[in-house]
Formats: sequence, structure tokens, C-alpha cells
Amino acid sequence: MIKEIRKEVYNCVPYAAGKSMEDVMEEYGLSSAVKLGSNENPYAPFHLSTKRMMDEVLKINSYPEKNFIRLKSILAERNNLTAENIGLGHGAGGVLDTLAKTFISQGDEVIVPQETYGLYKEISKGMGAEVRQIPLDGEYRLDLTAMAAAVSEKTKLIWVCNPNNPTGTTVDSSKFYDFIDALPNHVWVVLDEAYIEFARNDRLIDVTRLINAGKKIIKVGTLSKYFGLAGGRIGYCIAQPEVISAYDTISEPFNANRIGLAGAVSVLTEDLATCVGFGNRLIASRESLIAELREAGCACSESDTNFVFFSTPFAASEIANRLLQEGVIVRPCGGWGYHHHLRVTIGTEEQNTVFIEKFKSVLQTLQGA
Repeated sequence: MIKEIRKEVYNCVPYAAGKSMEDVMEEYGLSSAVKLGSNENPYAPFHLSTKRMMDEVLKINSYPEKNFIRLKSILAERNNLTAENIGLGHGAGGVLDTLAKTFISQGDEVIVPQETYGLYKEISKGMGAEVRQIPLDGEYRLDLTAMAAAVSEKTKLIWVCNPNNPTGTTVDSSKFYDFIDALPNHVWVVLDEAYIEFARNDRLIDVTRLINAGKKIIKVGTLSKYFGLAGGRIGYCIAQPEVISAYDTISEPFNANRIGLAGAVSVLTEDLATCVGFGNRLIASRESLIAELREAGCACSESDTNFVFFSTPFAASEIANRLLQEGVIVRPCGGWGYHHHLRVTIGTEEQNTVFIEKFKSVLQTLQGA
């Protein structure tokens, strides 16, 4: 242990990435693999976005002023706000980290769901916060009532993942509005909507209305999931201009890369119709896969994401390891305390077919063991 490194850093748990397709193929001697563990869009990048990103390679020696400003304007227009309401960052993770640095001081208290995206907890601990974890309710949804009840005079920030990862569930929008209204004035809410484009329309929260009403809320979004630019690392936040000014002050200048910005601008404009078409295709595939898993005897949560969270009759880690040997990468959920649940990304129709066939085969093998 290096004594000059802040002790808070040593209190954090590093992110554990899953195996890549290349790793799996090499380890098990396979000629191909299907990656359904990282919630990526299998149909991206789209044609025009690809061209725009390739064009930017020859300009990589200069800073991306034009598209940096343009993307802010596009996101503002999509949300009926102004560019002063928009902050950019290195993926949603980079945005979340910068928000933690902007708001959290040593000894502050934050509230986070217990079974959710792990970064909220770790970046809060890294800033010296006391973290209060609130379990999900019986339907694998965020328990807003319990989260509100946990607020104290020390609470600075509440992290809300909606739709939630890994369960794929959303909170009722009317209950969320009540939750926001009931919070004391010293508490801010960070609403991470990384998967919101996959959600049903009646599940959407009008963040713009809340911001215009002066509510202490910050929305975080990403181009990684629905828009298929996970490798482009483009995230953003939407908030009151004073919050964005503070956010930009603590961020590095031009904190988004030239190639990712070009892809983001393109996919939100000239490639948007193509993106939405494939998004609808993924949503339809999600519902088909849920039906097949239920037919196989698995209990599935209703999903508003591009993944499905479902129960397994055997230990999820055992099933996931056997699927790896067959070249299928999924996410066992034991790290969240769900030792009999898997999370599977919605892939192409062909990838989904490979998964369900291999999954059923693994179940048959385990049942006969």
C-alpha cells in the first residue's frame, strides 16, 4: 500500500470486466463466440455514423471544438432546453464520476440502491462519502419510499438507476414525481437513464419539466447503449445551468473524443431513423426472448432495457461457465446477491437463437447430472 494514495481509494472495489470474445475463443479453442454480457447494440455502428467517424481519423491531431458544441445543441433540442443545460463526458461513467467530484465532500452521505450499477457506490466512497444502500422491493424495482425514508440531514446525493441495471425494471413515473417533491431541499438526485430509450413510453419521466420547475435533479444519459457507440465513450448530463457550469469547471476541456463526437452527432441526426428502426427490432426481440425463457421455466422481470434479468434453476455461475465453454457470454448476477439469476443482452435474432439453444442444452445437462 502506497501511503501517499488517499485511503478512500483503497476502500473502493475496482470494476471487474467480463471476458471478451477473443479471450473465450482462445481459452476454449472455439472458432466463434457470442457476446451477450455487456449490453451493447449488435447492429451498430450505422452506415453514415461510421463514415463520419472514419472521416475524423485524419483530423485526430486537433481538438473537436465544432462537434463538441454541436452535440450539446442537439441534445438540448431533443430535451427542449438550451446548450447551457448540457454537460458532456467520457461515457456515462465519466459523467457520473465528475458529478461525484462536483457534489460530494468528505463525510457527506449518499443513498444508493443495493442491487444496482456498482459505480455509484465506488465513486461515492472514493470521495469519502458514507454510503447507505437500500434494497430493491419484491418486484426487483427501486424502493423509492424506503430511499426517501433513509434521507438524513447529512444526505447530499441520491443515485437512481432507471431503468435499473441489472434488473431492467423502471419505477412508476408518478411515484418518482412524488419522491422528488418529498425530498428536503439539501438533497440532489442523479437520475441515470442509460437505457431509457428502450423503455415503454408510459414509463418516461419528464426531466425537462422538473429542471424548469427548479427541482434538484440531474439526468445522465449515454450514446453507448441504444445508439450503439459504446467504444466512442460519449455520455452527457442535463441539469440547471449553474450545475453544468460547476460540472464544466471541474471537467477537463473537451472531455469527449473527436471520433466519438462525430458518431454521436451523426446517429442523433442523419442516422437517427436507422437507429430507431434497429432499436424497435431489439425491443421486439427482447419480448420474444422473454417468452422463450418463460417457456423454459425461468421467471423473468419485465424489462425496459436491452437485456433480460431472469431466474435459473441452478447456480447462475455454473450455468454461465458452461455457456462460456459453448462460446456464449452472459452475466451471472451473484455480484448483486442474485446467485440464481442471469442477465443476458438482447443480440441479433441469430445470436438470441444461439443463446436460447445453448441455454436449454446446459439446463438439460445439469438436470441429468
